[in-house]
Amino acid sequence: MKLVRKFSLFMLILITIAACTKNQSSLDVTVVETSRSGHSLTPISEFTPSENAASIVLNPEKKYQTISGFGGAFTESSAYLLNKLSKENRDNIIQAYFSKDGANYSLTRTHMNSCDFSLTNYSYTPVEGDKELKHFTIKEDLDDLIPMIKDAMAASEDGFKIFASPWSAAPWMKDNNSWVGGKLLPEYYDTWALFFSKYLDAYKKEGIDIWGFTVENEPHGNGNNWESMHFSPKEMTDFVEFHLGPKLESDGYGDKIILGYDQNRAGLKEWVDEMYRDENSSKYFDGTAIHWYESTYDFFPEALQYAHKKAPNKYLIETEGCVDSEVPKWKDDDWYWRKEATDWGWDWARPEDKHLHPKYSPVNRYARDIIGCLNNWVDGWVDWNMVLDTQGGPNWFKNWCVAPVIVDPEKDEVYYTPIYYTMVHFSKYIRPQAEVIHVDNSDDDLMVTAAKNPDGSIAVVVFNQGEIAKSFDLSLGDKSKKISISAQAIQTIMIN
Repeated sequence: MKLVRKFSLFMLILITIAACTKNQSSLDVTVVETSRSGHSLTPISEFTPSENAASIVLNPEKKYQTISGFGGAFTESSAYLLNKLSKENRDNIIQAYFSKDGANYSLTRTHMNSCDFSLTNYSYTPVEGDKELKHFTIKEDLDDLIPMIKDAMAASEDGFKIFASPWSAAPWMKDNNSWVGGKLLPEYYDTWALFFSKYLDAYKKEGIDIWGFTVENEPHGNGNNWESMHFSPKEMTDFVEFHLGPKLESDGYGDKIILGYDQNRAGLKEWVDEMYRDENSSKYFDGTAIHWYESTYDFFPEALQYAHKKAPNKYLIETEGCVDSEVPKWKDDDWYWRKEATDWGWDWARPEDKHLHPKYSPVNRYARDIIGCLNNWVDGWVDWNMVLDTQGGPNWFKNWCVAPVIVDPEKDEVYYTPIYYTMVHFSKYIRPQAEVIHVDNSDDDLMVTAAKNPDGSIAVVVFNQGEIAKSFDLSLGDKSKKISISAQAIQTIMIN
């Protein structure tokens, strides 16, 4: 009798273990991977588990920020290059960025007046002394920039937001009468506020709705190399509180988003303290814009945390990042995974800041920064140029950079770099209004973030920058899945 009881108890334990194992193995996932070994958003269905598997546990009940979107910038340079390609290649690139089958970009940027990635210097306000902007015109945008935006709108089933950024007012409004450096003269503060309203009117007539603005691209300047206009934190805050905000409000554009700052993260504390100095200033700032050029290795989590705590209900959006100071490598996928790329700081940073600018592979820069941002309250991440040529331009200053898509217009050839596929791992699968959720990750060598989409699906992005393959148990509630990731790879795991 005792033997029967023991056998029955043993069988019950086995059944329980089997049931638990069955439940834990039933997590329904689809996995795509991009890797140095050659995967490019390749579906993965067979995994090689290891004995020392890491543990990644999702907790959808613990929620953080709501996602605004992911995307890139419409620049005159990118638009000009698209117009140099065959219709087939032009259409393919637009589809690759904006269709549901492609990156499905949801948050984009463009420039007001010219920027370094323009063919020449130009302004919408060509007549000196025209304080009422009676001669305001966007004719410079009609040949290239606006057609690119309209084609993207036609390709996008879900639609996308556009915010615009000025690099500089026309020289006649500035104290140094130059495109480069200098400050906006106080006598033109109201004119400059009107400029934003006129821009909204002009683009609206073209059928393009602008979601919002950053007040000024890189208000510290950019080493006075190309178009720039300097603001201190107080000067920008005063301009927004007493000029730009009230003007947009009075012209019926009070719903447009205004993002302050728009430069590197190391300066965040000083700026958000001033922007949100009181109720009146906070009224007009909808959020803070940041760049990554202080370091494309360190994502400055403490600064991001501080900015969020200062204004927890405001946007915190990364509005520009790219691999700069490099000429793109043409059709060499492996270069984008090698630690050979440098940024401006490799040559020019102060000695005490050199550690922030190591040689670091382009894919790692993007994957590391986006995941680091999402895990520290950033709700949107926008790349710089969508398309550049094999020189890293055109750029009137010859400020060469790398874009996710490189083209040779003379040969009508297109190269989708690994950076493009890295962006897709986020933009296609983490959709606007998704909520970032809590993740417990036992392996410090893996970077992980996760978000729950409005349709209930969960996107998990895992980045393995190491040179050995890894495996992990992905758990959600009482269900789990054993997954392996290649060496130097990024995965998106969709849980339906």
